[in-house]
Amino acid sequence: MATSTSSRRRASRTCCPSPRLVIPAGRRRCRRRLRSAVDSDTVWERFLPEDYEEILDRTADKVEFRSKRDLYFRLCDPILIDGGKMSFHLEKSSGAKCYMISARELGIVWGDTPHYWKWISAADTRFAEVAYLLDVCWLEIHGRIETRILSPKTNYAAYLVFKLDPSSRGLSFPVQESSVKFGAHESKHSVCIQPNGAPGRRVHRMYRPFGRRRTIVCDPESEDSSVDLGESRVPSSRTDGWMEIEMGEFFNDDGDDGEVDFRFLEVNGGNWKSGLTVLGIEVRPKK
Repeated sequence: MATSTSSRRRASRTCCPSPRLVIPAGRRRCRRRLRSAVDSDTVWERFLPEDYEEILDRTADKVEFRSKRDLYFRLCDPILIDGGKMSFHLEKSSGAKCYMISARELGIVWGDTPHYWKWISAADTRFAEVAYLLDVCWLEIHGRIETRILSPKTNYAAYLVFKLDPSSRGLSFPVQESSVKFGAHESKHSVCIQPNGAPGRRVHRMYRPFGRRRTIVCDPESEDSSVDLGESRVPSSRTDGWMEIEMGEFFNDDGDDGEVDFRFLEVNGGNWKSGLTVLGIEVRPKK
């Protein structure tokens, strides 16, 4: 008797269909329309810069894309423009335009003198060549960019992108100067691209009241055991394996025609410097 009852229960469970979630037809249509809108060229074109077609005309290699959505994310990775002299990309989170000016497009004092600078290729760079410092006592690099090609209503910063040889010298002291000038506005800073350059030196950042910071470099071999860099800016690492240091910032209001000038220099110490590789100057929104 028990066996018969158990069999009937198993048969009942087998015959009864499992409950299934039924999505109303109206909701399914709504989801399809939403997916269609997300992939719509009309929607994604609003995220692209107004001059994206002009930018595509300036690319060194043709950019392949299947849709405007595909194009947006393709442009979030750097592409070469203007014969490989600059690179362009979009900031993924905001769609703001970012540029890097190659070292070849910068003004480097003595840059065309083989005794002082050398132009080399590098495997880990987007550009065909980079500038390598052999030996100078007058270090000066400057560049410029037109504001009309940048995103309006955006606060930008300029960054010197570089590498240092393990044997580089003369780039710790005295510290360098950087400036970003746009019209009457000028953002000037003391910077040091090699704060821990000498053997045995250790970098310490000391935070003072109100969030202000001072950088101390300790050198046990020096009579003065520490050198105060004050509030000099120091470099940070990039995800592409290079280093960068912020040179200054500016606000691009309406994108009216004008130029922003960048300058990085150390000309007062008279000491010889070597071992610096310059990739370029990147201009992107300031975080």
